Amino acid sequence: MTSVGIDAVEIHTGKLRLDLAETFAPEMGDAPEKYTKGLGLYASSFPDTYEDIVTMGANAAHRLLKRKGLKPDDIGRIDVATESAFDHSKPVSTYIAGCLEQVFEGDFHHANKGERKFACVAGTQSIDDAYNWIKAGRNRGRAALVIATDTALYARDDPGEATQGAGAVAMLIDEEPNLVELSTEQGYGSADETDFLKPQQQFPSVDGKRSVNVYLARMREALIDYERVGGKIHPDDFRLGPFHTPFPGMVRKAAVLAYRHITRDTEIEEELAEEIGRQPRSEAFDSDEAYLEAISEYTDALKGTDRYQAWYNRTIDPTLTLSRHVGNWYTGSVHVARVSGLKALAEAGEDATGERLLVGSYGSGAQAEIHVETVQENWREEIEALDIDDRLESRYELTFEEYEDVHDAHNYDEESAVEEFTVPESEFAFDGWGRMGERKYRYVE
Repeated sequence: MTSVGIDAVEIHTGKLRLDLAETFAPEMGDAPEKYTKGLGLYASSFPDTYEDIVTMGANAAHRLLKRKGLKPDDIGRIDVATESAFDHSKPVSTYIAGCLEQVFEGDFHHANKGERKFACVAGTQSIDDAYNWIKAGRNRGRAALVIATDTALYARDDPGEATQGAGAVAMLIDEEPNLVELSTEQGYGSADETDFLKPQQQFPSVDGKRSVNVYLARMREALIDYERVGGKIHPDDFRLGPFHTPFPGMVRKAAVLAYRHITRDTEIEEELAEEIGRQPRSEAFDSDEAYLEAISEYTDALKGTDRYQAWYNRTIDPTLTLSRHVGNWYTGSVHVARVSGLKALAEAGEDATGERLLVGSYGSGAQAEIHVETVQENWREEIEALDIDDRLESRYELTFEEYEDVHDAHNYDEESAVEEFTVPESEFAFDGWGRMGERKYRYVE
């Protein structure tokens, strides 16, 4: 059977940078370690005044299609995943297609276009849709373009403000992929939750503590559900574990719980028993409260073992490097984590062909998905074709006052006349408003 997966990927980060330790922390009256060690973040990326979810998505897609030598006729589907959309009817994919038609010969009139919304998991859901479309034989030999693009801003002084970020990930989903093959098995954890939402508002309403707990609960459910179809998971089965990363500190919490689950009833649990005992079993306790206290104590002990730390440093930590310097990209978050992990392997000279990734996606509201990806033979060429390091280095460094200005510039409720901080070059830029209040864009040579 023909394999289907992610053939290639491109990343576009917002062109402005806010240093959390040196610039943000002093103004907040916080120690830098609150961000660098607690949240695990060093910097946030922001869009310049002429950037938004359309320009970022279109710029990533443009580079991807150009690098792969593709034309509009090669694309049969364009799906955009975002929770930062500015129109309740017209999908962002139509704006992006219009941008791309400015720079390519031909058009995307025969491509199916849509927009996916389910908080941060929508990017993975869009990949699922593209995978199913190809597997069903409805693609007519064409590929799908999936774009995850978001501006993840919070209200000023909101507890989530330090996790902000902006950027886009464009992915080509095709047969016989060069990067990773997608598995047919998936696991889900989903429930009606109100941990994070935007009811007719730009900035989210967040119950921070509940959001963390919901994230962990849904991820655990998805892991258990995956094992029903994919079989028992063992830590040695996977080279990397890219997780949804609202901030690296949350992944640290999820990783130890996942490790505890997948080592249960394995030789690893027995070997660790000499050091920290065996995992508590609920049937051995008279109350749920006593069991939960025991399992919490075991988890704390597990986190401190050399065995766990070695696994974490090898499997999880490489996936967090990029996120530490760009913040949360909502729908693009887990896809940044995938790139970050594979980039680390390429830089280390490791041959990862045939290795498997355990991918954990999550969206508030809430749903988690677990699936497996297998690294393909040409993965290194695809990863090395990215210029993400140069893009990160070239970002404009904001002062705190400039940060306040650019935050206002992207606040729909604020009147702002902030001028651009950088000059657009060889990219799409916002170009004002049309006669019906639509946003207009142009390609700047």
